[in-house]
Amino acid sequence: MISPACKIEVPERLTVSHEALIKNGLADRCVSVPVREATDADILLVHSEEYLEAVKKTPYMTLEDLKEFTLQYGDVYFHPNIYHCAKLAAGAALQLVDSVMTGKVRNGMALVRPPGHHSMSSAANGFCVFNNVAIAAQYAKQKYGLKRVLIVDWDVHHGQGVQYCFEDDPSVLYFSWHRYEHQKFWPQLRESDYDSVGKEKGAGFNINVPWNKVGMKNSDYLSVFCHVLLPVAYEFCPDLVLVCAGFDSAIGDPEGEMCASPDIFAHLTHLLMNLAGGKLCAVLEGGYNLTSLPQSVCQTVQTLLGDPAPRPANLDGPCESALESLHCVRSAHRQYWSCLKHAGIAVLSDHFSNEQRRQQCEQHDDRNLSIFRKTVLVQFSSKESEEQKCKYYIPVCLKKVIDASGFLQAVLGLLLPLGYEYDPSLVLLVRMPDSGVCDSVWQQLTGLLQGLWSVILSFQEGEKERVAPTASALLGDAAPSLGQLHSPLPEDVEVLERLRHRLQGDWKLLQTTGEFTTAASHINITHNLTSMDLEKTISTM
Repeated sequence: MISPACKIEVPERLTVSHEALIKNGLADRCVSVPVREATDADILLVHSEEYLEAVKKTPYMTLEDLKEFTLQYGDVYFHPNIYHCAKLAAGAALQLVDSVMTGKVRNGMALVRPPGHHSMSSAANGFCVFNNVAIAAQYAKQKYGLKRVLIVDWDVHHGQGVQYCFEDDPSVLYFSWHRYEHQKFWPQLRESDYDSVGKEKGAGFNINVPWNKVGMKNSDYLSVFCHVLLPVAYEFCPDLVLVCAGFDSAIGDPEGEMCASPDIFAHLTHLLMNLAGGKLCAVLEGGYNLTSLPQSVCQTVQTLLGDPAPRPANLDGPCESALESLHCVRSAHRQYWSCLKHAGIAVLSDHFSNEQRRQQCEQHDDRNLSIFRKTVLVQFSSKESEEQKCKYYIPVCLKKVIDASGFLQAVLGLLLPLGYEYDPSLVLLVRMPDSGVCDSVWQQLTGLLQGLWSVILSFQEGEKERVAPTASALLGDAAPSLGQLHSPLPEDVEVLERLRHRLQGDWKLLQTTGEFTTAASHINITHNLTSMDLEKTISTM
């Protein structure tokens, strides 16, 4: 394996991860896929022939020659056996893609080393020899004719090799969050910042979220997923999701110095599982703390197997530095994605302060809205009602609830972050006969919520034909693709933004910028609701 001179990228990374999967009974629940070596043709999908031929010679080099060979690259260690290991790592990713694309497995994770996302066309870099995920993306497009591939890189380092490979390619959407610290953290590249959005036809298809401080927590990670990645991913509509699954972004890692707990990866994985009809392949990248690494791997695999994610903890809202990055990313990409067109646009402030809104909400509760002390009600409707500023009753008035783009934008940017912060014991989904919500959208909603919280569904008379697709979602089947979404109606975007700005003083995960303004809202509440005796429940209608 890799030279003992490398004290971080060690063989124990794989052994402790695999042992943890066995100990937790997860390995027995998985289908073991045989590994093959990547062929020259596979590797040449991404790497130059000159580079491949150079690496081929390394098994026959003396130690002195290997040291000299290594010096021409950055932060990588060559051993006589590394060429063989690198071919196996890339080949394992391809075997996983084959298994998922042919339906042998629903999804999966490849535990490999050396990692790959730093490796470039003609250069090894950052422990990486061949770019496993980039090769897998090109392979999937070539062999299976895929039109769109999403690569999600949650490793704490920027995968510049993946970015360089696809920066002018609109068929691959690359998303990466990474420790950056205003270009002071490795690999210290200017093009790792938020304004590197891709080139030429690929402009807008490269999304970088720079972490400019250490200590990022679960709230920061979830905020970026809800307000950037998921809306864009659904608009992109991938045929396959590949994850550069680096767990150096978990707490305790000496490279990342972040504070996100391993269970956050269960939630991140779950939120990606309805994309691409559930076709998701995670490939191990970094992760150098031998305690948090196996825990994070287990959380990811357990979620891929369909187990509910652990209850989220300590979701106290994103920090100011994360909000700054979030705002910059949304602003940089608003010209490319219809779901972000409103990002960075100022809204009118109303005359209520956050404290005044809280007082008003409490007054309403004291008079005739005691139902909401233990229940949050989110109601989707096309009918407007009188204005009512209460954090526990959230009527979402869309011009056309039937419009998938507007409805999904409300779910991702409003309902999900609010639900995560409220952390209900139970979610009650009620579908009215005249709701206009189509089956595929309903299944997406059910799938996103199921696995995070306990879900009860209620159907009205005449909705029996809706039971089967909903039951499919509850059983863990991925929701059907919604297709490439068009731009949501401007009226709906305005309503959602005003609602989000009004609520973000009370619900921190709704925040997308550090400069908080509250928007005038024209929503109100009805008083003929029946009381519920459900503790800490969130309802959507």
